[in-house]
This record gives sequence, structure tokens and C-alpha cells, in this order.
Amino acid sequence: MIHWPRLVYLCGLPVNPRAASVTAVRTSRGVAKTGCERYNRGYLSRLMPKSIARSKTRKSVAKRFKITARGKVLRAQSSRRHLLSAKNAKRKRQLGKAARVDNTDVARIKANLPFG
Repeated sequence: MIHWPRLVYLCGLPVNPRAASVTAVRTSRGVAKTGCERYNRGYLSRLMPKSIARSKTRKSVAKRFKITARGKVLRAQSSRRHLLSAKNAKRKRQLGKAARVDNTDVARIKANLPFG
């Protein structure tokens, strides 16, 4: 197995970790500047770049809502769990269909479902 050397970052730029040191460079005024001063950045040394923070899907929201291809948010209707003998067949059948979520709640639901 080949082990590649990890990148070391100096002034935000990748450099060879086996290099001895950053050499000074003479400018037109005769003042020596190191690599970091050349780029007007402070010294920064880390092994790996920082990963991008990702938001996770809230599984409880994913089980309760569905986002359509056009971006509408659908939900299940209530009143279909118990006391069904008091409801007629047409009402129970229509309660089985999905309903749209109100526009005031759509942004909060989509924030919890980042991958659609």
C-alpha cells in the first residue's frame, strides 16, 4: 500500500511537508520576506483542510412529509386513526389522500429536508 504524504498548509497554500523551511526572498527594497508575508496572510499550519458543515435530514420530518417534483410539500390528514364507525365511507376515503402543507410551514419543513 502506498502512503501519500499529508498536505501541510502554509498561508493557506499547500506546501511539501519534507521541505526544510520557507526561504526568505529579497524584494526590490532589500527587505527579506517569508512566504506568509508575501501573501499578506498570517501563518497557518494544519494537516488537512476543514470539511464543509452539512445539515442532516431530520428523519421524523422525512417520515411525515413528502416533497413533490415541483416543490410542493404534502402531509397526511388527521382523523383517520380511530372512531371510524361514525364516519361514512366517502369521508374515510378522502381522508386517505395527501393534503398540502400551509405556506407558513413550508420553509421550516424544507430546512429539515436538505436533500429533498
